[in-house]
Amino acid sequence: MNRAWDSDGDPLVALQAGDPALFEAFVAAESATFLGFFRRLGAKPAEAEDLVQEVFLKLFRHAETYTPTGRFPAFAFRIARNAWIDRSRRHAARPRLVRGDGDEDEGSLFDDQPVDGPTPLALAERGEEAGRVRDALQSLSEGQRLVFELGVIQELPYVEIARLLEIPEGTVKSRMFHAVRRLREVLEGDSTEGPELQREG
Repeated sequence: MNRAWDSDGDPLVALQAGDPALFEAFVAAESATFLGFFRRLGAKPAEAEDLVQEVFLKLFRHAETYTPTGRFPAFAFRIARNAWIDRSRRHAARPRLVRGDGDEDEGSLFDDQPVDGPTPLALAERGEEAGRVRDALQSLSEGQRLVFELGVIQELPYVEIARLLEIPEGTVKSRMFHAVRRLREVLEGDSTEGPELQREG
Protein backbone atom coordinates (compact mmCIF):
# COMPACT_ATOMS: atom_id res chain seq x y z
CA MET A 1 0.00 0.00 0.00
CA ASN A 2 1.06 3.59 -0.58
CA ARG A 3 1.03 4.52 3.12
CA ALA A 4 1.45 2.77 6.44
CA TRP A 5 -2.14 3.36 7.45
CA ASP A 6 -1.63 2.07 10.98
CA SER A 7 0.98 4.69 11.80
CA ASP A 8 -0.85 7.44 9.91
CA GLY A 9 -4.15 6.52 11.54
CA ASP A 10 -6.71 3.80 10.99
CA PRO A 11 -9.35 4.95 8.43
CA LEU A 12 -12.15 2.96 10.09
CA VAL A 13 -11.32 4.27 13.57
CA ALA A 14 -11.48 7.77 12.10
CA LEU A 15 -14.87 6.98 10.57
CA GLN A 16 -16.13 5.78 13.94
CA ALA A 17 -15.07 9.14 15.39
CA GLY A 18 -17.12 10.94 12.74
CA ASP A 19 -14.18 11.98 10.57
CA PRO A 20 -14.51 10.63 7.00
CA ALA A 21 -11.45 12.47 5.63
CA LEU A 22 -8.97 9.68 6.37
CA PHE A 23 -11.19 7.04 4.79
CA GLU A 24 -11.63 9.22 1.72
CA ALA A 25 -7.85 9.62 1.54
CA PHE A 26 -7.48 5.84 1.81
CA VAL A 27 -9.92 5.30 -1.07
CA ALA A 28 -8.13 7.85 -3.25
CA ALA A 29 -4.66 6.50 -2.46
CA GLU A 30 -5.36 2.76 -2.64
CA SER A 31 -7.88 2.33 -5.45
CA ALA A 32 -5.06 1.42 -7.85
CA THR A 33 -3.58 -0.97 -5.28
CA PHE A 34 -6.76 -3.02 -5.08
CA LEU A 35 -7.40 -2.73 -8.81
CA GLY A 36 -3.98 -4.24 -9.47
CA PHE A 37 -4.63 -6.89 -6.82
CA PHE A 38 -7.78 -8.14 -8.55
CA ARG A 39 -6.35 -7.83 -12.08
CA ARG A 40 -3.32 -9.93 -11.15
CA LEU A 41 -5.65 -12.56 -9.70
CA GLY A 42 -7.38 -12.77 -13.07
CA ALA A 43 -10.32 -10.34 -13.00
CA LYS A 44 -11.18 -8.47 -16.18
CA PRO A 45 -10.95 -4.65 -16.03
CA ALA A 46 -14.63 -3.88 -15.44
CA GLU A 47 -14.97 -6.74 -12.98
CA ALA A 48 -11.90 -5.58 -11.08
CA GLU A 49 -13.35 -2.08 -10.79
CA ASP A 50 -16.59 -3.53 -9.42
CA LEU A 51 -14.65 -5.59 -6.88
CA VAL A 52 -12.69 -2.53 -5.75
CA GLN A 53 -15.93 -0.64 -5.16
CA GLU A 54 -17.29 -3.64 -3.28
CA VAL A 55 -14.22 -3.68 -1.01
CA PHE A 56 -14.52 0.01 -0.15
CA LEU A 57 -18.26 -0.33 0.45
CA LYS A 58 -17.74 -3.31 2.77
CA LEU A 59 -15.00 -1.47 4.65
CA PHE A 60 -17.28 1.54 5.08
CA ARG A 61 -20.09 -0.68 6.39
CA HIS A 62 -17.68 -2.42 8.77
CA ALA A 63 -16.77 0.86 10.45
CA GLU A 64 -19.74 0.72 12.82
CA THR A 65 -18.71 -2.60 14.37
CA TYR A 66 -14.98 -2.49 13.63
CA THR A 67 -12.53 -3.28 16.42
CA PRO A 68 -8.85 -2.91 15.45
CA THR A 69 -7.10 -6.13 16.48
CA GLY A 70 -4.18 -5.97 14.04
CA ARG A 71 -2.77 -3.94 11.20
CA PHE A 72 -5.39 -2.16 9.10
CA PRO A 73 -3.81 -3.11 5.72
CA ALA A 74 -4.12 -6.79 6.61
CA PHE A 75 -7.78 -6.27 7.54
CA ALA A 76 -8.41 -4.45 4.26
CA PHE A 77 -6.81 -7.25 2.26
CA ARG A 78 -8.89 -9.79 4.17
CA ILE A 79 -11.99 -7.99 2.91
CA ALA A 80 -10.54 -8.01 -0.63
CA ARG A 81 -9.67 -11.70 -0.39
CA ASN A 82 -13.22 -12.51 0.73
CA ALA A 83 -14.63 -10.46 -2.15
CA TRP A 84 -12.47 -12.45 -4.54
CA ILE A 85 -13.59 -15.76 -3.02
CA ASP A 86 -17.24 -14.71 -3.32
CA ARG A 87 -16.63 -13.72 -6.94
CA SER A 88 -14.95 -17.07 -7.65
CA ARG A 89 -17.92 -18.93 -6.20
CA ARG A 90 -20.33 -16.90 -8.33
CA HIS A 91 -18.36 -17.72 -11.47
CA ALA A 92 -17.48 -21.31 -10.58
CA ALA A 93 -19.78 -22.74 -13.24
CA ARG A 94 -18.50 -20.42 -15.97
CA PRO A 95 -15.27 -21.22 -17.86
CA ARG A 96 -12.64 -18.47 -17.77
CA LEU A 97 -10.01 -17.90 -20.45
CA VAL A 98 -6.84 -16.57 -18.90
CA ARG A 99 -5.30 -15.37 -22.16
CA GLY A 100 -5.96 -15.15 -25.88
CA ASP A 101 -9.63 -14.31 -25.42
CA GLY A 102 -9.66 -11.09 -27.40
CA ASP A 103 -9.76 -8.77 -24.41
CA GLU A 104 -8.20 -5.47 -25.48
CA ASP A 105 -6.90 -4.66 -22.02
CA GLU A 106 -5.32 -7.75 -20.55
CA GLY A 107 -3.83 -5.99 -17.52
CA SER A 108 -0.51 -6.80 -15.91
CA LEU A 109 1.75 -6.52 -12.95
CA PHE A 110 2.13 -2.86 -13.95
CA ASP A 111 -1.58 -1.90 -13.97
CA ASP A 112 -1.27 0.32 -10.92
CA GLN A 113 1.95 2.04 -12.00
CA PRO A 114 1.75 5.62 -13.33
CA VAL A 115 2.95 6.21 -16.89
CA ASP A 116 4.80 9.48 -17.59
CA GLY A 117 4.93 9.80 -21.36
CA PRO A 118 7.10 6.83 -22.38
CA THR A 119 8.24 6.48 -25.98
CA PRO A 120 6.41 4.04 -28.29
CA LEU A 121 9.43 1.72 -28.10
CA ALA A 122 9.38 1.83 -24.30
CA LEU A 123 5.65 1.12 -24.35
CA ALA A 124 6.15 -1.86 -26.66
CA GLU A 125 8.94 -3.26 -24.50
CA ARG A 126 6.91 -2.72 -21.34
CA GLY A 127 3.89 -4.36 -22.94
CA GLU A 128 5.90 -7.38 -23.97
CA GLU A 129 7.43 -7.76 -20.52
CA ALA A 130 4.05 -7.17 -18.86
CA GLY A 131 2.54 -9.90 -21.02
CA ARG A 132 5.25 -12.34 -19.98
CA VAL A 133 4.71 -11.51 -16.30
CA ARG A 134 0.94 -11.79 -16.67
CA ASP A 135 1.22 -15.18 -18.34
CA ALA A 136 3.68 -16.33 -15.68
CA LEU A 137 1.33 -15.28 -12.86
CA GLN A 138 -1.57 -17.04 -14.56
CA SER A 139 0.46 -20.25 -14.60
CA LEU A 140 0.34 -20.31 -10.78
CA SER A 141 -2.43 -21.88 -8.79
CA GLU A 142 -4.79 -19.38 -7.19
CA GLY A 143 -3.32 -20.14 -3.76
CA GLN A 144 0.18 -19.43 -5.02
CA ARG A 145 -0.93 -16.20 -6.74
CA LEU A 146 -2.52 -14.94 -3.54
CA VAL A 147 0.56 -15.69 -1.47
CA PHE A 148 2.87 -14.09 -4.05
CA GLU A 149 0.65 -11.02 -4.36
CA LEU A 150 0.40 -10.47 -0.61
CA GLY A 151 3.99 -11.34 0.22
CA VAL A 152 5.98 -9.88 -2.65
CA ILE A 153 3.82 -7.12 -4.10
CA GLN A 154 1.99 -5.97 -0.95
CA GLU A 155 4.95 -6.86 1.32
CA LEU A 156 2.89 -8.43 4.10
CA PRO A 157 4.86 -10.69 6.48
CA TYR A 158 4.22 -14.43 6.33
CA VAL A 159 2.48 -14.48 9.70
CA GLU A 160 -0.09 -11.94 8.51
CA ILE A 161 -0.60 -13.77 5.22
CA ALA A 162 -1.23 -16.97 7.18
CA ARG A 163 -3.88 -15.23 9.30
CA LEU A 164 -5.45 -13.55 6.29
CA LEU A 165 -5.68 -16.73 4.21
CA GLU A 166 -6.44 -18.90 7.26
CA ILE A 167 -3.65 -21.36 6.49
CA PRO A 168 -0.52 -22.41 8.46
CA GLU A 169 2.54 -20.21 8.09
CA GLY A 170 4.43 -23.24 6.78
CA THR A 171 1.92 -23.49 3.93
CA VAL A 172 2.51 -19.83 3.10
CA LYS A 173 6.26 -20.47 2.87
CA SER A 174 5.73 -23.57 0.76
CA ARG A 175 3.40 -21.79 -1.67
CA MET A 176 5.80 -18.86 -1.94
CA PHE A 177 8.70 -21.22 -2.67
CA HIS A 178 6.78 -22.98 -5.44
CA ALA A 179 5.39 -19.69 -6.82
CA VAL A 180 8.84 -18.11 -7.10
CA ARG A 181 10.30 -21.25 -8.65
CA ARG A 182 7.46 -21.52 -11.15
CA LEU A 183 7.71 -17.83 -12.11
CA ARG A 184 11.44 -18.18 -12.62
CA GLU A 185 10.92 -21.23 -14.84
CA VAL A 186 8.29 -19.50 -16.98
CA LEU A 187 10.16 -16.20 -17.28
CA GLU A 188 13.36 -18.02 -18.19
CA GLY A 189 11.50 -19.98 -20.85
CA ASP A 190 11.19 -23.32 -19.06
CA SER A 191 7.50 -24.24 -18.99
CA THR A 192 8.02 -27.72 -17.55
CA GLU A 193 5.82 -28.29 -14.53
CA GLY A 194 6.89 -30.61 -11.78
CA PRO A 195 4.26 -32.82 -10.11
CA GLU A 196 4.63 -30.94 -6.84
CA LEU A 197 3.49 -27.75 -8.58
CA GLN A 198 0.36 -29.52 -9.73
CA ARG A 199 -0.43 -30.54 -6.16
CA GLU A 200 0.69 -27.41 -4.33
CA GLY A 201 -1.71 -24.54 -3.41
